[in-house]
Amino acid sequence: MPVVYIPHGGGPCFFMDWTMGPADTWDQLARFLRSFNGLIGTQPDAILVISAHHESDTAEINNAPAPPLLFDYYGFPRHTYELSYSAPGSPHLAQRIGELFSTNGMPHHYNTARGFDHGVFVPFLLMYPEANIPIVQVSLRSDLDAGFHLELGAVLAPLRKEGVLIVGSGLSYHNMRAFMTPEATRSSRVFNDWLGSATAAVAAERRTMLANWTKAPAARAAHPREEHLLPLMVVAGAAENDPGRQIFTDQVMRATISAYAFGELTAGATGNPEPNGP
Repeated sequence: MPVVYIPHGGGPCFFMDWTMGPADTWDQLARFLRSFNGLIGTQPDAILVISAHHESDTAEINNAPAPPLLFDYYGFPRHTYELSYSAPGSPHLAQRIGELFSTNGMPHHYNTARGFDHGVFVPFLLMYPEANIPIVQVSLRSDLDAGFHLELGAVLAPLRKEGVLIVGSGLSYHNMRAFMTPEATRSSRVFNDWLGSATAAVAAERRTMLANWTKAPAARAAHPREEHLLPLMVVAGAAENDPGRQIFTDQVMRATISAYAFGELTAGATGNPEPNGP
């Protein structure tokens, strides 16, 4: 299976009238997410998701057989708190992930109660609307260390040969105070150029660049706090030696955002080759 890093949008943005900017702000991303299954081609047996909205002191594995939804966004229309996504969990896959962590000396624990956060159910309502593929969510580690998350991905890499699709869900630009400003336009483009080069680099160089991402141009302007970037580190670690490339880019709220994939896809890149407008 390939491994993929996606932008998951802003809150429940695909399921409401967007008023924080043009009404079509998220339309291109929605089209990309709806095309996702065709881009991957082979339907996975299960999906492992690393979301920007799940952090824990040690790697936390959701092993609930039927996870509820965690509506972890605030101030949106009432109907967005009534969304439903009934994909099952997979205690079997959760156990397999735990075995990989144990074999590699990686501390971890299980959580049977936590639901899917909006970094999972919001994009997956578009990506896999049938909700018929088991999903297991694994947390970020709360120290947000880039090197650790690259290693976390490498530990998970064997799952790719077991029919498991690994998806990182975040946002390649995430400076909440700068959205809708000229600074967002400038810094997001600079960082996006660097991120494209880093993901396309050969594996050893890619790992070094991503582990030291704070040295990149406009790094902290793009990510004052890196939780939305770190799912990409996990995905890149799981990619091992597979080449990476940008498969989607657009401009939302005056900031460039992108998606990246590693490994073989059945279709070409989708979405816009260049961001839309200033």
